[in-house]
Amino acid sequence: MRDIMICLVTGSAGFIGFHVAKTLLKRGDRVIGIDNMNNYYDPKLKEDRCAILRGAEDFTFYKMDLCDREGLETVFKEHKIDKVCHLAAQAGVRYSLIDPFVYQRSNLEGFLNILHLSKEYGVKNFVFASSSSVYGNNQKVPFSETDPVDHPISLYAATKKAGELMAHTYHHLYKLPCVGLRFFTVYGPYGRPDMALFKFTKNIIEDKEIEVYNFGNMRRDFTYIDDIVQGVVPALDREFAFEIINLGNNRPVALDHFISCIEHELGKSAKKKMLPLQAGDVVETYADIDKAKRLLGFEPKTTVDEGVKRFVAWYKEYYKVCLEQPRHEGSR
Repeated sequence: MRDIMICLVTGSAGFIGFHVAKTLLKRGDRVIGIDNMNNYYDPKLKEDRCAILRGAEDFTFYKMDLCDREGLETVFKEHKIDKVCHLAAQAGVRYSLIDPFVYQRSNLEGFLNILHLSKEYGVKNFVFASSSSVYGNNQKVPFSETDPVDHPISLYAATKKAGELMAHTYHHLYKLPCVGLRFFTVYGPYGRPDMALFKFTKNIIEDKEIEVYNFGNMRRDFTYIDDIVQGVVPALDREFAFEIINLGNNRPVALDHFISCIEHELGKSAKKKMLPLQAGDVVETYADIDKAKRLLGFEPKTTVDEGVKRFVAWYKEYYKVCLEQPRHEGSR
């Protein structure tokens, strides 16, 4: 019989953190959640995620900033934490061009605080979120964990690479078991409003233009949230020394097809504003997931057509959207 795990999930009111925490609670683990509930996007979405988690008896929540080292240490003292799933971070490539210093605080100082306390309090496994952004404009596809990632093209990517380096240092010096997961464009219900799927869906419903960068010539390895969780949980459960692992769908999708999936589910055509590539953006992401399959038994199953369908259904229910009879069928 599996032992009950006490897991600290940072960013538990965030998109991925919420789904991971919910899965751990459902299978009987205890979850300690931390989130600063900032206003990078609508805090109500975070509050609603957190309210769902609070319905579980084995969930304890702290509203706290990762830069509050003394507050963090209190959490470690009060709970005998077995494992840490560190998903809190300042997200977003484009926002890092606007406010770079929030990335320094959350993704560097905050990361080091949680990493150091995990070492100090004998955590058995430190699993943390990295990003496909670390690959920058690598020309070789699919992106493999052995590829060089020394040329980030956004500060966000640079901080994510820095996190990998800090974790490796703590593993080398103190034998802290660490697993860094490079997520590839995660989407799904309760997703982030700054992500393309959320913005496109909202604007199409409201008859507003959607901004299509690089004139639509982009491909993304869109990865459904349920598939991502099926990679994160085994990374927590299994024993590794130090690993960096891609978690992606391994099936890049053209931006035009992605938009057509949304149009199809809404029964409305998008008004597209075609724009050049933005600074910090990459043209294509594509995950080599052989390592994830081998080490985690990772097998993403959700097609983008099905994933978008589930997201749109959630969006319409959550925001109480009632669309008129479709005027246009989106091209497929």
